Amino acid sequence: MSETNRLCDQLHRAFEGDAWSGPALWATLRPLTASQAAARPLPQSHSIWEIVLHLTTWLNVGRQRLETQQVRPLADSLDWPAQPTTLSEDLWAQARQHLRAAHQQLLDHVATLPDDALDRVIEAPATGEPGSPQTVYILLHGLAQHNLYHAGQIMLLRKALGL
Repeated sequence: MSETNRLCDQLHRAFEGDAWSGPALWATLRPLTASQAAARPLPQSHSIWEIVLHLTTWLNVGRQRLETQQVRPLADSLDWPAQPTTLSEDLWAQARQHLRAAHQQLLDHVATLPDDALDRVIEAPATGEPGSPQTVYILLHGLAQHNLYHAGQIMLLRKALGL
């Protein structure tokens, strides 16, 4: 198995597969209603809905960085988009579908990469974010880790909601 295929496997496991650490991200979201996803059981925390929007952003940003081999600054409002003020099950389903689509688009792109692309450095501007510049390999592992980090947060928020 190639290293790129192994990375695709890890991204898949973190998102909806058999994650070693516990429930994969998608499993933490499926049983939630819109009102549960929008709730703030811990006053200073993001809602589950906001976490989903944040994850969608970063899966898209990760794919864009792979495609362009560049880090573009990301505005805070894009990093943590606000959840809708009017909630509905349709909007919640749409947010989850956007997350799933961003994940699939990332996987589709990663599947096209040869193993030697994993050592490419993604260049960052001089005022870049921490950890930049980074390789494609580190970016892909980071995206899997990011999904699992937030899956853990979602599980804690679910517990705080009594779910």
